[in-house]
Amino acid sequence: MHILEDLKVWNKAINIAEETYKLSASFPVAEKYGLTSQIRRSAVSVPSNIAEGAGRNNPAEFKNFLGIANGSSYELYTQLILAYRLNLVSEDLVQPILKEVIEVQKMNFALLKHLNINK
Repeated sequence: MHILEDLKVWNKAINIAEETYKLSASFPVAEKYGLTSQIRRSAVSVPSNIAEGAGRNNPAEFKNFLGIANGSSYELYTQLILAYRLNLVSEDLVQPILKEVIEVQKMNFALLKHLNINK
């Protein structure tokens, strides 16, 4: 069992989810059930899956949930790029979040690698 507040990857993922919510608040109302909803779900999925895995008492389950979180981070990255391409958000607003998503992906991979080494 891991203490969430001690997991840097979880803290960074929570910050990304918060920033993504703020960013998507400016999307058009027509996107409420489309890209806005999808981006928010994937942003929340990243720290949520890290948390669920950390709460398990089995390292194999933790690794599985980290894998799901990583998949969600790639979803989020893709959706943010699409939002930019659709001119729903400016590059200067989305770029910092994209960089943070990449950082979470790297951290997640490093944690997975660490868990595999310490079987």
